[in-house]
Amino acid sequence: MKGRTLVALIGITIVVSSLLTYAATDSEKGFLRGMLGQIGPTKEQGTNSNPQNAEQAASLKKVYEIYGLIQDNYLEDVDQQKLIDGAINGMINALGDPYTVYMDPKSAEQFNQSISSSFQGIGAEVTMEGGKVTIVSPFKGSPAEKAGLRPKDQIISVNGETLEGLDLYQAVLKIRGPKGSEAELNVLRPGISDPLTVTVVRDDIPLETVYAETIQKDGHTFGKIEVAQFSTDTAAHFKEQLEKMEQQQVDGLIIDLRGDPGGLLPAVVEMSQMLIAKDKPILQLEDPQGNREVVKSTIDGKKSYPITVLVDKGSASASEIMAAALKENGYKLVGQHTFGKGTVQNTVELGDKSQVKMTIAKWLTPTGEWIHKKGIEPSISIEQPKYFLAAPIDVKKGSLQFDQNSESVKNLQVILDGLGFPPGRTDGYFDQKTETAVKAFQKLNNLSMTGKVDQKTAQLLQDQLIKKIQEPANDLQLQAAIQVLLEQVKK
Repeated sequence: MKGRTLVALIGITIVVSSLLTYAATDSEKGFLRGMLGQIGPTKEQGTNSNPQNAEQAASLKKVYEIYGLIQDNYLEDVDQQKLIDGAINGMINALGDPYTVYMDPKSAEQFNQSISSSFQGIGAEVTMEGGKVTIVSPFKGSPAEKAGLRPKDQIISVNGETLEGLDLYQAVLKIRGPKGSEAELNVLRPGISDPLTVTVVRDDIPLETVYAETIQKDGHTFGKIEVAQFSTDTAAHFKEQLEKMEQQQVDGLIIDLRGDPGGLLPAVVEMSQMLIAKDKPILQLEDPQGNREVVKSTIDGKKSYPITVLVDKGSASASEIMAAALKENGYKLVGQHTFGKGTVQNTVELGDKSQVKMTIAKWLTPTGEWIHKKGIEPSISIEQPKYFLAAPIDVKKGSLQFDQNSESVKNLQVILDGLGFPPGRTDGYFDQKTETAVKAFQKLNNLSMTGKVDQKTAQLLQDQLIKKIQEPANDLQLQAAIQVLLEQVKK
């Protein structure tokens, strides 16, 4: 395998102002070497011992020739570094792999600074799909989540500046920004024909990745641990919360991986080893030559309590490793089909401080299935109510009112229906019944009964929608997971 092991990453491409890129610890380097073998030449071997070097040099002759022609004959002066970076990006893009990317020194420095200590941005992980910046998942409690961004949303412009033609890192630098500043995003959403305008107020992105609570149901106490992503400290925090749950002698455990975009490979392996019986497989790793290594658990015995796992379309990569491992070891998954990312990346810093993040391996489920671009099917498939996927109401171009027909009105109707003000239709036409529903909402909330949705009405609708979504009783997937545990403890 080629390259130098610096970071063992299983996360989705790039985080908008978050923390999924790290200098690897010695243990992480050893982990990946142990699983996949030494990546690339050692210092003792150098880089000239490869017998293919002569063939590679011959193949690159055309590149040198084109470079020389441009330098000698092109009409205008050309920045040499720009030509070199363009050639590198051409090779990277030719791979057709959205998870292999190149950052020039400036982009790498800006990105490293943004993930080193204080993180400010919108709080979402993105990838490049079909040439468009695509949301993998917004982080829990982030500005992106609060603004209503969803997995698979495609960002096409930021504050009026198009992202077309930019690579992923260039686009992300436009999306990020200082705390308190606004990012007005033009967004394409699957199933909606017209672009949405979503305004996100950038903020500090919290570093916490593990959230724990207990749930009381029918005389039983269940633990719930939510994992937002897999970073350097996640395994330690997960272990701490798991031990607290076990000290409380919970009757069952829910692991919530919804919206978890992935993270570091060693973290998810360590956490899975806390849940799966000794010598049972967690995953398989396959190098470019097809060699496989089975990673097994090391804990003694199976947990004495039942475990259920929550997943959705935003569960990707490292979270899919844990979900697949638990499912194939006898535990149930509840929710939606997962994202489908089955590759491992490693980040290499070059001599001039530029960086390449490159796909270097596949990961497979314990039984050897490659879920890449396919995802994992839950044991119990549960969709959330439609209003969970509603977008913020955009009234910057004017109020929504009678006789309009648009996607914005359709979105309004979904929200009204979800809040208990049935508009009679959800096809996007603002008729008299929709107007009546708006007036009823305004009357109940002491607003002027205009029947029009202006900024004040839109904001209150959004606030009440978020409050309703956050109520556990309305989380159909969570309620289904609790029911699964109840059925098992009552046996």
